[in-house]
Amino acid sequence: MAGVWILAENRDQTLELLNIGKDLADKMGTGLTVFLINNRELAQEYIAYGADEVLVLPDLPSDQTIDAYIPVIVDEARNEEPDAFLISGTLRGRDMAARIAARLNTGLCSQCTALRFDEETGWLEMQRLIFGGAAIQKVRCQERPQMATIAPRVFETACTQYNHEGKIRELPAPPLAVTKVLARKPKDRSAGSLTEAKVVICAGRGLEKQEDLALIRNLAEAAGGEIGCTRPISEELHWLPEDTCIGLSGKQVKPDLYLGLGISGQIQHITGIRDARVIGVINNDENAPIFDVANYGIVGDLYEVVPELTRQLGQVMNKPK
Repeated sequence: MAGVWILAENRDQTLELLNIGKDLADKMGTGLTVFLINNRELAQEYIAYGADEVLVLPDLPSDQTIDAYIPVIVDEARNEEPDAFLISGTLRGRDMAARIAARLNTGLCSQCTALRFDEETGWLEMQRLIFGGAAIQKVRCQERPQMATIAPRVFETACTQYNHEGKIRELPAPPLAVTKVLARKPKDRSAGSLTEAKVVICAGRGLEKQEDLALIRNLAEAAGGEIGCTRPISEELHWLPEDTCIGLSGKQVKPDLYLGLGISGQIQHITGIRDARVIGVINNDENAPIFDVANYGIVGDLYEVVPELTRQLGQVMNKPK
């Protein structure tokens, strides 16, 4: 067996994939390989967390994106024939995974939520949500490499392996891609990555006017979180960008804390927050369906509760340690 491979865009995502990757590699009796982008100093750290081999991708010119690595990765896969290839399910990762799978003529389970090695068949059994989260689909790809994209925060981060050793190998520079980067602009605060956020503050139709979003932004800043919203806020009122919408027709989030403000709790929205570790809500209607799925709830006027919550959070976050 040629091993389990993982590819992620940053350290946190890589440590999550190292966790499930190490578990699968041990059960399959094979090794674990990590592709490293940019920061070479992380190579030894990834080995300490369980990687048997780190493949270092070379730095790219400023006008190139990480898509340029695809030919190098594909060539390496054709030479080494990995058994499984797990890629972080970010926007960029999903695009790269699809293109890599097509070139390798293999299948791909997108947005995988769970996977295990079936010792009887020798194949991976992968799961993902379908029909807006109403059902779970089991997928088995009987081609190698068995590929899956895994959304950030599906798995816990890996633990360090005592005295674990591995090797580091530099990969060749890729050919220049046809597409080039003409300019780079920082994202607006409201366009942060909801799928990777540890804290999500979500605005609902309980807000009376667009200017009141300042309350949400102040709370998000105090909590160190990202801003999301329900479908009416983004698609009907256009108070926030569509990529901040959470729910069946929007983003699926998995934060440590989700806080919903003025949200009734329709199933279309609940589908998008079902995997949040802690769900807190503020609503002036004690019979709102959102309370049925909440771990903590406050029945009250968000215009009174949110400023006070923001003030107290600010005091806690700024308290000297």
